[in-house]
Amino acid sequence: MPRFKTLASLTALLAATVLPQSAMAQDEESGGVISVAIIGEPPTLDPVLSTTDVVSIVTQHFFETLYTFDSEWNVRPLLATDMPEISDDGKTYVIGIREGITFHDGSTMDAHDVVDSLVRWTELATRGKGVAEKIDSIEAVDDFTVQISLNTPYSPLLSLLAFSNSAAIVVPQEVIGDELSAIVGTGPYELIEHAPDQYIQVGRFDEYVSRTEPADAAFGQRHQYLDEIRFIPVPDSNTRIEGAVAGQFDYADGLPNESYSRLEESENVEPVLLEPFGWPVFAFNLKQGLMTDPLVRQAVQAALNPDDMLLAAFGEDRFFKVAGAMFPEGHVWHNTAGVELYNQADPARAAELLEQAGYDDTPLRILTSHQYDFHFKMAEVAKVYLEQAGFTVDMQVTDWATLSERRNNPELWDIYITHSPFLPEPALTSMYDSTSRVGWDDPEKEEVWTQLNSVTDLEQRQALFAELQGLLYEQAAFYKVGNFNAVSARNPALTGVPETPWPFFWNAQIEEPAQ
Repeated sequence: MPRFKTLASLTALLAATVLPQSAMAQDEESGGVISVAIIGEPPTLDPVLSTTDVVSIVTQHFFETLYTFDSEWNVRPLLATDMPEISDDGKTYVIGIREGITFHDGSTMDAHDVVDSLVRWTELATRGKGVAEKIDSIEAVDDFTVQISLNTPYSPLLSLLAFSNSAAIVVPQEVIGDELSAIVGTGPYELIEHAPDQYIQVGRFDEYVSRTEPADAAFGQRHQYLDEIRFIPVPDSNTRIEGAVAGQFDYADGLPNESYSRLEESENVEPVLLEPFGWPVFAFNLKQGLMTDPLVRQAVQAALNPDDMLLAAFGEDRFFKVAGAMFPEGHVWHNTAGVELYNQADPARAAELLEQAGYDDTPLRILTSHQYDFHFKMAEVAKVYLEQAGFTVDMQVTDWATLSERRNNPELWDIYITHSPFLPEPALTSMYDSTSRVGWDDPEKEEVWTQLNSVTDLEQRQALFAELQGLLYEQAAFYKVGNFNAVSARNPALTGVPETPWPFFWNAQIEEPAQ
């Protein structure tokens, strides 16, 4: 299938398949069609199987979970009737399931669908597997009640059940397998057509039953004002920019920061700046190869210069902050433990560590992608500093779908570059968990990690997370580059899209231009 490398090739497809921005709402309940440029083809349309943002952005429109988050990152019910009843010992969760919910195939959701969906999540999802050993059973008490029984208290459980990334989606029993036999969910939009590398078309699901609470981020009412949403994979960031400026897209995600001024000057689009958005990270392979040696990891940590990497990636300091803490100032989880090992920018010290490790010029394989342009720019700067320290660097540049596939095989990489938004709960960052593809499996870390996820007192959890952050730097388990703000572009006539790391388009409308 073709990939869109130029604006001309993209325009040809849009002219044939997507209504222009002038397709406006005839009334409040019929909002026309919008086109959304995403950073590339999602590696899957099953969010259980992926932690990539592009999968979350698309699939949250047709799959739903038991819980979700409001604008303050509080866990709120979605397919559950309400918050669960939790036993005094924190080991039993009784969850009511909403009645009258219809799947896109016309079948009715009940507790048995929920049970089988959650079991699949614990078997296949990165985050689900991380909690699986703590679950004794998931069972249907009756047709609309589910009970989760744990063998130990696990405070982040509801946050994991609410997250749209590596998501605990609910699907009909009939489609469940290692791979879904059909893309069937309960969401406000259903999948109409998927042409890989061209478009993903979703349309209003007429049998959708929304919650009735006022909309508050992903919680509450989900109005289906738009008739259809077309997600267009556009791997080249310049093509996404040009398409947005030309009015081809109603929303364009993941744009380079240097495009901000140009977007401000355009009549067809306006910039959206989400700050602080998140943190770029160099994920280390602790399962196999060079990075299993802590001295080699510490050498990488000593060599890298986050000032130069962030400047190359984001251009102006209004778009980034050189900061080693895993959460930004003002966040409930912010602390400064271990940050004295951040921003060393000391290739000489790194060379000493390599000599102690007996490094033999084995290539350090770094996976990165142009689709997130800032990943690639940081990799180029990192390569220079790592080579100054004495590393032989093999930088492998692929498309994001290929990178996402390769990083699942520990034989194929030593470092891959990714990023994460700042999340409401440390347990949502899978790299801390020994079951993740990073594989940080250390006894001291595991003891702290287990305590952090078992206690419920916030101050106690904060102290434990500070201890975990200190271990992260001491053991150089992965490398946070800094904080950054994210730029997207939006048609000024498009309203109702909240500023969130995973933009969604229920509750969105295209407004009629003034006559």
